[in-house]
Amino acid sequence: MRPFRFATVALATAALALPLLGGAASAAPSGDPKSPPHSHASHDRLRAAAPEGFVIGTAVAGGGHHLEQDYPDPFTYDKEYRKVLAREFSSVSPENQMKWDYIHPERDRYDFGQADAIVEFARKNHQVVRGHTLLWHSQNPAWLENGDFTKEELRGILREHITTVVGRYKGKIQQWDVANEIFDDQGNLRTQENIWIRELGPEIVADAFRWAHKADPKAKLFFNDFNVESVNAKSDAYYALVKDLLKQRVPVHGFSVQGHLSTRYGFPGDLADNLHRFDALGLETAVTELDVRMDVPEGSQPTPAQEKQQAEYYQRTLEACLDVEGCNSFTIWGFTDKYSWVPVFFEGEGFATVMTDDFDRKPAYYALRDTLKDARHDDCGKGPKHRKH
Repeated sequence: MRPFRFATVALATAALALPLLGGAASAAPSGDPKSPPHSHASHDRLRAAAPEGFVIGTAVAGGGHHLEQDYPDPFTYDKEYRKVLAREFSSVSPENQMKWDYIHPERDRYDFGQADAIVEFARKNHQVVRGHTLLWHSQNPAWLENGDFTKEELRGILREHITTVVGRYKGKIQQWDVANEIFDDQGNLRTQENIWIRELGPEIVADAFRWAHKADPKAKLFFNDFNVESVNAKSDAYYALVKDLLKQRVPVHGFSVQGHLSTRYGFPGDLADNLHRFDALGLETAVTELDVRMDVPEGSQPTPAQEKQQAEYYQRTLEACLDVEGCNSFTIWGFTDKYSWVPVFFEGEGFATVMTDDFDRKPAYYALRDTLKDARHDDCGKGPKHRKH
C-alpha cells in the first residue's frame, strides 16, 4: 500500500483463541444481479472459478488504520468476515500484521500473534499466504527510525529481522514482498525516505533478497510497488534494477503491481505489455493490492454508471494478468467496503472493493468471477495455462 505510519497496540490473547474457520455451505444464487447477494455454493466462489494454478486473494483486514476505527479487530472478531474470507479466496495477504511496526514493535521483542493466526487460518482453509513486507520506508517502529545506530548495527538489525520473520514462516509463505516501494514516481531511489537505502546504500536491497532466500529457499521473492502498472519511469527503473540483479545472481523471483486505481483516471491500458516484459526476464508477476476507488460525495452512493466503470477496471486488470503466463497470483486489497483503507486516505473517494459493508456482491465481484470462469473454461482441454508456483 501507499506509505503511511501508525502506532501499534497489543491484542488480547483470548481474542486470538477465537475460532477462525470458515462456515458451512448453503443455498446458491445465480450470477444474475437480481439474485440473492450471497452464495455459499462451492461452484459460485471466486476461488472455485479460477483456472488451475491461479490463486485469487485478498488482504486480511487488521492493524494500520483499523486501530483507529470504532470497531474491534476485523479478522479476530468479525465471524461473517472470516467466513467470506475463507469461502471466496485461495490466497491471503496480511494487510498490516507483518509490517515492521506491528510484528517488531521493540528492538528485542517480536509480536507474532496476529501473523501466526492468519497463517494458521490459511492452512486450515487450504489457502496460500503472501508475506508483506520486509524492507520499506514506511510503517517502521519509532525505535528503528529514531534510534542512534551505526551502519553495522543497522545492517545487523535488518538481517536479523528478515532471518527471524521469514524463517519463522519457512514453508508457509508462497510469496514475499521483500522490497516495497523503493522508487519514487520519477524512478529515483528513495534515498532520503528509506532508512535502509539512506544509511546503508542501494546494495542493501540485494542483501535483503539474499537473506530472505537463505531463510526460506522455496519462497518466491518479489519487488512490489504502486504506480508501476504502466510502462513509465518508475517501472523502467525496476526493469533496469532487476536485470542488473539477475546478472549478479541475486535471488529475485517476481515483480508485482499493486493496482490502487481510481475511476477519475484512465485505465492503464499497457498493463499486460508491462507485465510481459518482466515475464520475459524469467520473473513471475502478480497483481497484489487491487482496489478501484470512486468519487462519491459524503452521504451518497455510487451510481450504476460508476459501478459499471469500476467493474470494467477490475475485469481489465484481471484479464491483463491472465494474459501473462507467469502471472499466477491476483490479490484485491480487501473485499468489503466495511474495512477499506480508501476513505481514510482519499477524501471524497471510496466504495473501492467488490462487496458492500454487508458483504453484498457488487458488479465488480461478478466481473471477476465471470472472467475467471471464462479463463478456466478456455483452459479446459489445453492443459493449465499458468505455471504452478
